[in-house]
Amino acid sequence: MSGHASHEEHSHGSVKSYVVGLILSIVLTIIPFGVVMTGSFGTPATVLVIVATAVAQVLVQLILFMHMNTKADEGWNFMSFVFTVSILVLVIGGSIWIMYNLHQNMMIG
Repeated sequence: MSGHASHEEHSHGSVKSYVVGLILSIVLTIIPFGVVMTGSFGTPATVLVIVATAVAQVLVQLILFMHMNTKADEGWNFMSFVFTVSILVLVIGGSIWIMYNLHQNMMIG
């Protein structure tokens, strides 16, 4: 082929990787569900557990199901993912920061 990569060069994963991904996804869904169902959602530790399992869930989905890695031929996919995550962190983090400051400054007391 003239300059084009063939379809057979890319890995599509194995049954084992899909089963591991499924099991990890189920466990990472049950953990925050169980934490919230205990009724202790207001504590910072609970929010930290939910955020940590959400990040782990995203990583499991990207690595085991979408096969995203840092190989040279897929470097642009990885770089675009890093850029997207950076923008999301800035927008969501900035929004939360602004809402927190508005809440603190508008409190009547």
